[in-house]
Amino acid sequence: MSILQHFKDRYASTQEEEYSLEEYLEICKKDPTAYSTAAERMLIAIGEPELIDTSRDPRLSRIFSNKVIKRYPEFSEFYGMEEAVENIVSFFRHAAQGLEEKKQILYLLGPVGGGKSSLAEKLKALMQKVPFYAIKGSPVNESPLGLFDPDEDGPILEEEYGIPGRYLKNIMSPWAVKRLHEYGGDISQFRVVKRYPSVLDQIGVSKTEPGDDNNQDISALVGKVNIRMLEDFSQEDPDAYSFSGGLCKANQGLMEFVEMFKAPIKVLHPLLTATQEGNYNTTEGMGSVPFDGVILAHSNESEWQTFRNNKHNEAFLDRVYIVKVPYCVRVTEEIEIYRKLLKNSSLAGAPCAPDTLDMLAQFSVLSRIKDPENSSIFSKMKVYDGQSIKDTDPKAKSIQEYRDAAGVMEGMDGLSTRFAFKILSKVFNFDTTEVAANPVHLLYVLEKQIEQEQYPSEIQEKYLRFIKEYLAPHYVQFIGKEIQTAYLESYSEYGQNLFDRYVTYADLWIQDQEFRDPETGEILDRASINDELEKIEKPAGISNPKDFRNEVVNFVLRARANNQGQNPSWLSYEKLRSVIEKKMFSNTEDLLPVISFNPKASQEDQKKHKQFVERMVERGYTEKQVRLLAEWYLRVRKSH
Repeated sequence: MSILQHFKDRYASTQEEEYSLEEYLEICKKDPTAYSTAAERMLIAIGEPELIDTSRDPRLSRIFSNKVIKRYPEFSEFYGMEEAVENIVSFFRHAAQGLEEKKQILYLLGPVGGGKSSLAEKLKALMQKVPFYAIKGSPVNESPLGLFDPDEDGPILEEEYGIPGRYLKNIMSPWAVKRLHEYGGDISQFRVVKRYPSVLDQIGVSKTEPGDDNNQDISALVGKVNIRMLEDFSQEDPDAYSFSGGLCKANQGLMEFVEMFKAPIKVLHPLLTATQEGNYNTTEGMGSVPFDGVILAHSNESEWQTFRNNKHNEAFLDRVYIVKVPYCVRVTEEIEIYRKLLKNSSLAGAPCAPDTLDMLAQFSVLSRIKDPENSSIFSKMKVYDGQSIKDTDPKAKSIQEYRDAAGVMEGMDGLSTRFAFKILSKVFNFDTTEVAANPVHLLYVLEKQIEQEQYPSEIQEKYLRFIKEYLAPHYVQFIGKEIQTAYLESYSEYGQNLFDRYVTYADLWIQDQEFRDPETGEILDRASINDELEKIEKPAGISNPKDFRNEVVNFVLRARANNQGQNPSWLSYEKLRSVIEKKMFSNTEDLLPVISFNPKASQEDQKKHKQFVERMVERGYTEKQVRLLAEWYLRVRKSH
């Protein structure tokens, strides 16, 4: 199907369908969504969650203490926001059940660039998925059920069409009252339309922003008189009124109020009556207008605090359902956010060296979490990310202890994802000859940016400390391992020989046998064998060689049984592999001729160097980055 036809079909599928009132009631009999509230339709659009048993995943089990958590596929792009999403869904669930939330404003509270607007956009998009029914021609999309009297008609509607009485709370709008008089009380003359909420057409979805304190009035919410119509109608006639306010358009849907607490309090009053009583007054002396929708507001911490501390606003505070939307404090999810942003930019295909996004995510998370007492903030960051670090940092606390000590406001300040992405853009464009990102440029750009931002001195010092104490040393280790592994792979034979020799010696040492070297004919006694073994063990700091040797030999004997009597690969046993790697690099000078980019002394070195560069490229680096990072590593490893 062509894209144009696809568009045409999609457009056709969301066009209005018209029914008589009788036909509408018949639809209600079969389909409860025909009279469902905005909150109920939102729940249908969100759909059922996937239940994730975190006890089955080591990382998630540490983060969520083995609980079963809910993940909503519709919100899968909102990484690390499980709690905020669950609170939003709870709000709609309770509002749909007709509980107190039905009368409250859903308010997203969080720092700048933390994802409040993205959540609001998502909710508006979801609102468009499920259609609603309204009286044809009604400027406020009112429900046809508003035409009926709850006391007189309620029992009949419930008995004949199965419509519960609680759906008949709405009043008729002044426009519908005027039509009813024109029809001489014959409500069968009203027609019903099925409409799809639409952001573009402002049907059932609207957005309001705070204006200037001096000139903003409530007409932004409730509409105003249309001066052109005053030639034909009196001022309080519904047909002379322009129902253009946010509440008018968002009836039976969702109204987003951006930066709500920047608006003067007098402007917010119609919101109170709209949520509490289900209707609001116009600027003229007409009857009230029905409102059965959801009001979604958001702003950041400082505005909320100012508003909350003002005693005049108490009536309002009670009617706000707060959902905190903090920054992400888990490194793995923060990396996913960057990947998502990169995917939606022209940098999607640009090379990004390993550990670049990890380093930026670590820096962002460190800026957002509170410094713990008697423990390192770097360890806390790892624990929040679900890593097990008991072996490397005995002082590290559990995730719950860290959270309890940090309090409920953690993640509400620090560096925003927006700031991080600006840094990333600069890093990708740092080199004039290739668009690519690597951690060395990242360290440089971060440091420069921190100095330019002119933070208070203690914050600036803290951020620079993160770079010098954690990120740079951590990266020296990381790139060292990358370079060594790429070098090692070109020496896999050497590694295997060391492995085989170690296993042979360890086996002989355990059995207390002498060894005759087949090539030289030299005989080694137990003490000499021990010396040879120690040459490999010492650089790795093996503290209990006897147990280690037994363990290795047992492992190899078991592996040989499944490998036609051959020794396994030297890479297969992690413990011995790292011992051999340390032995190979106890003398880093071996590396120099291969990894440095200086002219090569021999053909052999030249070949090894070429293989080393190829292997680094396979690992995700560009040739230019290999040169830059290898030279950086050779320069800084001496100073660390």
